[in-house]
Amino acid sequence: MSRRRAQSRRGAHIAMVGIPAVSHVLPSLEIIRELVARGHRVTYANDPAVADLIAATGAEFVPCGSVLPVADNNWPDDPIAAMTLFLDDAIRALPRLRAVYDHDRADLYLYDIGAYAARALAEAQNRPMMQLSPTFVAWQGYDQEVAAHVWQLPGADVYRARFARWLDGCGASTTDVDVFSGRPARALALIPRAMQPHADQVDTDTVTFVGLCPGARTGEGVWTRPADAENVLLISLGSAYTRRPEFYRQCLAAFGNLPGWHVVLQIGKYTDPRDLGDIPPNVEVHSWVPQLTVLEQADAFVTHAGMGGSGEGLLTGVPMIAVPQGAEQFINADRLVELGVARRVDTAEATAEILLTALRELVADPEVTRRSALLRAEARAEGGTSRAADLIEETLG
Repeated sequence: MSRRRAQSRRGAHIAMVGIPAVSHVLPSLEIIRELVARGHRVTYANDPAVADLIAATGAEFVPCGSVLPVADNNWPDDPIAAMTLFLDDAIRALPRLRAVYDHDRADLYLYDIGAYAARALAEAQNRPMMQLSPTFVAWQGYDQEVAAHVWQLPGADVYRARFARWLDGCGASTTDVDVFSGRPARALALIPRAMQPHADQVDTDTVTFVGLCPGARTGEGVWTRPADAENVLLISLGSAYTRRPEFYRQCLAAFGNLPGWHVVLQIGKYTDPRDLGDIPPNVEVHSWVPQLTVLEQADAFVTHAGMGGSGEGLLTGVPMIAVPQGAEQFINADRLVELGVARRVDTAEATAEILLTALRELVADPEVTRRSALLRAEARAEGGTSRAADLIEETLG
């Protein structure tokens, strides 16, 4: 790249449009921070609930209220109902985005997979855009293997017709619902390629795997491994599916007072520590921990197998016990098992005895150790934050 061309990209207006789910905000935060550090003006539209996270990157926060039920994680079980919530959110968000960006057009729009209004806005303005995906992307055959089953569900026809009417009237140039919602013109997958189903069937002309994009995350706090800890176990069900006091009690029964192990238990904001009973002396309990920091010093990880947790487990080479709670976590858990770095234990079967057996099997298996080290090296070679920022700047021209 010539110096003149590199300098011409500095100072561009890059807009990011997201949704307020923490699991969708955190994966790209360091990219936003890096773009700001490179001299770009970055605006970020999202719900005020995540304003502090965004402001810490140096981006200009643009308030755009969301109707998604992320505050209480009260998502409907019916897939069509859940998809309708995202459509409702887009219909509500687009006029608010236009009120800002029709008068302050971005040179490039970045957007989360759930932020449909951002793609509609970029297409209406004929501006370049790039999706930032915090989870796996569609592959060749996805429409037949996965999407086709969803479109057979009750209410799907009504949903598709409403989506199509919105596309026809909102100025988007892509009016095919399947293409608009499932096939981005350009995307960065912010996950390890190893976690992608059918990775060899992903269109690499439009999708680039850059892996996790970690950074300093100074606002998340610090954690130091106790000097006398022979082994460290982290237990975390992420940010959403944390109202699980009985599961935590089983973990305490399994790992509390376990010789040679220091346990870090994250219980989230929905569980009262008083519901856990007596806390063994080798266990520390927190509502939130700097997960990546802990994992870099850990020897095993009990995770809900969200994409962020799964990726961080691979990035740090820590063997995992996957206890999926919802959404794509069941697919992720099976993938971790296939990769040879995890045991899957479903919540209904997560007794103290089974959890303890899974831990002992993991740490005693030399093949798990070998596979964890191999996948750690692969994940770290994908480029992460700096590569993602480079690719975004290339899109600016």
